[in-house]
Amino acid sequence: MFTLVAATLFSAAFLLAAGTIAWMFAAYHDKMVAALLFQPIPQTPQVYHIRVSRPRVTHRLRKADAAAPASPSLFAA
Repeated sequence: MFTLVAATLFSAAFLLAAGTIAWMFAAYHDKMVAALLFQPIPQTPQVYHIRVSRPRVTHRLRKADAAAPASPSLFAA
């Protein structure tokens, strides 16, 4: 009698596990296929080429800049 109960419980547990696996496969089939077909984006570091151009100050502009009067202070009374 014990053998019959143990076999019944084992069979029921096995069928429940197999049913759960089949149900999960059916429910998530689309997501599993999408995950298997997904190709990750390559993680290459981005390289930025920035050209900094600062025109050189000529002597003519430097002299004019030095001769300019100082601006009045904002806090002068």
